[in-house]
Amino acid sequence: MLTTVLTAMPTAVDIFNFFVEHASYLFVFLFMVIESSFIPFPSEVIVPPAVYLACVNQGGGAQMEPWLVVACATAGALVGAYINYYLALWIGRPLVYRFADSHVGHACLLDREKVQNAEAYFDKHGAVSTFVGRLIPAIRQLISIPAGISRMNLGVFTLYTGLGALVWNIVLALLGWWLASSVSYDALLPAIEKYNSYLSWAGLAIGVICVLIIVRNVLKKRKQK
Repeated sequence: MLTTVLTAMPTAVDIFNFFVEHASYLFVFLFMVIESSFIPFPSEVIVPPAVYLACVNQGGGAQMEPWLVVACATAGALVGAYINYYLALWIGRPLVYRFADSHVGHACLLDREKVQNAEAYFDKHGAVSTFVGRLIPAIRQLISIPAGISRMNLGVFTLYTGLGALVWNIVLALLGWWLASSVSYDALLPAIEKYNSYLSWAGLAIGVICVLIIVRNVLKKRKQK
């Protein structure tokens, strides 16, 4: 059965080809908006590949410049942070925690403990936490929530969040640039094809783990009630 499921899933080669064909500034911007909001999505799978394609002048990347990829990624991260900031500002602290306790919140890998940790980090470090928090994986997406709850000055929030996102995206871009200088485009696809089955199994395993985490959070909440 697992083999059937694996066969029906898009392979690593399919995902790679999709990225190559659709890579664009808008593509990077939209996915970074998602990454920076409360929806879990890793920026590590967007910026480095986009910069890599820009450096090797292939696919959609042939139309892009690495520094503009970083600029679009930073703009997207800032827009995603605004989503969290304004949602927290408008709905208030009680509803933020109610959402974190809900099934939808758990489906987004969000729970009360994570929001509490983000609030504690914000309370401890103040406004600068919106800069430092952008560099910490466990805090990056959530640090905008306590900023919105506390009605942090929007100009200060924009400055620190934008700078933090810029630093992080430059690090990711350097990773993509290093990959481009180390592995040619002609050698990359055969390598992906060679390890395609392993990558597909790894993707399936990650998906199963995410589902198990969501189920665990839901059962944990029911047990607490």
